[in-house]
Amino acid sequence: MKNTPFTQQHIALGAKMAEFAGYNMPISYTGINDEHATVRNNAGVFDVSHMGEFILKGPKALDLIQRVTSNDAAKLTAGKAQYSCLPNEEGGIVDDLIVYCLEENASYMLVVNASNIEKDWNWISSHNTEGVEMHNISDKTALLAIQGPKAVEYMQELTDVDLVNLKYYTFAKGTFAGVDNVIISATGYTGSGGIEIYFEDKDGNAQKVWEEVFRIGGPKGLKPIGLGARDTLRLEKGFCLYGNDIDDATSPLEAGLGWITKFTKDFTAKDILEKQKAEGVQRKLVGIEMEDKGIPRHGYKLQDAEGREIGYVTSGTQAPSLGKAIAMAYVEKAFAGEGSEVWVSVRDKALKAVVVKMPFLK
Repeated sequence: MKNTPFTQQHIALGAKMAEFAGYNMPISYTGINDEHATVRNNAGVFDVSHMGEFILKGPKALDLIQRVTSNDAAKLTAGKAQYSCLPNEEGGIVDDLIVYCLEENASYMLVVNASNIEKDWNWISSHNTEGVEMHNISDKTALLAIQGPKAVEYMQELTDVDLVNLKYYTFAKGTFAGVDNVIISATGYTGSGGIEIYFEDKDGNAQKVWEEVFRIGGPKGLKPIGLGARDTLRLEKGFCLYGNDIDDATSPLEAGLGWITKFTKDFTAKDILEKQKAEGVQRKLVGIEMEDKGIPRHGYKLQDAEGREIGYVTSGTQAPSLGKAIAMAYVEKAFAGEGSEVWVSVRDKALKAVVVKMPFLK
């Protein structure tokens, strides 16, 4: 297993550790519900240094990004970021990612999922026919997500960047906790606001940043948060997790990601996805809430009233902020409407649930 620059801090703090995407990662510290509530109500710090970062440079960098991603990166100006995905030749999803415009028409950073770093690098490289300069900086980049309604207020003291006026999906480069050339981004995976900070792991930077973040935030209730709460937080907001809710066999249109699929440009599998849009998809990713007692888990089958299989759960949990069991699931389009009744097959029981509009937590 690989370590992140913060692994020893997690172990020293008594985190429950486990392998995730090839890394030794903290799953929880004080418990998922406590950590979840900390992020929703105050602020928490996630080590997400396992994520992948690629730099694409040169006059043809934007052209390459346009050809391999579904969203329209031409709309990006320096300091703006965009959620997107990499479609495969069949219209499935190689990965979802964030595209950062470092310099318009010249330099970009792509942030990809940890489990897909090699896969994504190879995919993008295979389409790099115009000599775009590519650098995989994943192993030397540290990344902390400082999330929650109080995150910006607490962290402002550590940076010269105006965090309060940093709009959602924009970023700035500046000094943070005494470290130069830090990318501070108004992004995250929790739906509770906050920032993500990218910086080079060298000269003790990681230790310095970690200590300063907790020196400022610790007395105010900021806590380290594990991947367990990251999952419950993102699920309440209806954010897709690659490998669960989207994968090589699901299309962005099936997954409700039509908003990042722009047909005003050419990209991989554009024709397939245009046909899907015109004809309609046969299944859709929806939110469901349990009416009977039980927790829907990844892989559980969905049935109609007659017991016919109509779909399956992709992600599910007991939502800490809502006090009810929720899930994301693919269902046949006839059952995808809000209010549709479905039944989750849990062991040998069929438990009643209802389709609801996402996000679950407004």
